Amino acid sequence: MTLHAFARTLVDVEWLSDDEQRTWRTYLRLQSRLSAQLNRQLLADSRLSLADYDVLVALTDVPDRRLRVGDLARAVDWEQSRLSHHLARMQRRDLVARDDCVADRRGTYIVLTDAGHRAIEAAAPRHVETVRELVFDGLTDGEVGALRAIAERILARLDADR
Repeated sequence: MTLHAFARTLVDVEWLSDDEQRTWRTYLRLQSRLSAQLNRQLLADSRLSLADYDVLVALTDVPDRRLRVGDLARAVDWEQSRLSHHLARMQRRDLVARDDCVADRRGTYIVLTDAGHRAIEAAAPRHVETVRELVFDGLTDGEVGALRAIAERILARLDADR
């Protein structure tokens, strides 16, 4: 008996249909392979990881290129401990700096350095080309809209659980 067949014999669980199971596994493969490919491209072209890029984008999206650690964690959707370790590595590479928050002595700002700004500016064009090549060039306008709508709907459900 296969694991899938065994699982269907258990009660009180609404198991995924065969179509849902194929869709879920396809999505997981897509997410994993796309992230890996984008990470490889960034590392090869700019020596930035996809995680570095995410942090730098979040900091470029705010007017003064600085965010409190907690706000940055929410912006990149990471746990603060993961972010803290990653920021230490980025700080050693002069991509970001820490700045004390005068209003709250316990608070710290993460600031995009000039070197970090130059790094994201240099990496962004090729990264966007890769995203376009891997994702958007293969989709119609309607499929892009459908993908966005599906993602927004799932994100709304995830946000409701916070």
